[in-house]
Amino acid sequence: MKTLKLFLIPFLLTLFSVAEAQTAQDKGLAIAREADARDNGFGDTSVDLLMELRNANGDESERYIRMKTLEVRGDGDKSISVFDRPADVKGTAMLTYTHKQDADDQWLYLPALKRVKRISSANKAGPFMGSEFAYEDLSSQEVEKYRYKWLRDEDLNSEKCFVIERYPVDKNSGYTREVVWVDQSQYRTLKVDYYDRKNALLKTLTLSKYQQYLGKYWRASEMDMVNHQTGKSTVLEFSHYQFKTGLSDEDFNRNSLKRIR
Repeated sequence: MKTLKLFLIPFLLTLFSVAEAQTAQDKGLAIAREADARDNGFGDTSVDLLMELRNANGDESERYIRMKTLEVRGDGDKSISVFDRPADVKGTAMLTYTHKQDADDQWLYLPALKRVKRISSANKAGPFMGSEFAYEDLSSQEVEKYRYKWLRDEDLNSEKCFVIERYPVDKNSGYTREVVWVDQSQYRTLKVDYYDRKNALLKTLTLSKYQQYLGKYWRASEMDMVNHQTGKSTVLEFSHYQFKTGLSDEDFNRNSLKRIR
């Protein structure tokens, strides 16, 4: 009997470890699904952005952008961003079709060349217009694009948060994993740590100054992306949010890139 007990102890410990790991994965996925569900039904949005670029010496430059987003049933969202100032980027526009399963589609309109350039999925980890935001950061964060694991609960700036880890499914992602802080009251993302392909901490995104719209939808008024490896950072400030403005698929095609002003 003693021999049997000695045999069962490591066996039961193994079963417990497997069950615990599965529970952490299920909990991480459940948190991501709840956050996604709370944002369903917004329809479409338009917003103005101020992009502030800072180099390692603290020098700053600004860019002004208009962004529109269309919610797509059964797939990822569509978005279009247009640069208004300064003059050297005026008229530059990017169109993104986010997908739940397949690689995202992205196109960049370059007014100087008067042509639309497709962004290869292999280049999605590259910087968007010299900022610390990669092309993949600007896609809607669909649940199906990651695998998940709950790590712990902890406070962040006096907010009780779930801390989950998510792993990009796309092999072309520039990240091996992302650690995300989600507040437990409203399921808003407050912070994301991004780890590069060598699994070293690359960037941290902090989302703040949240406001609620239509009594349901939360949007951060400020996003601050810091690159720990270069010392550079980019801040996005959002203003003049509008919801359900009547946008349609016709406002989000390649031809609209050329005619939008």
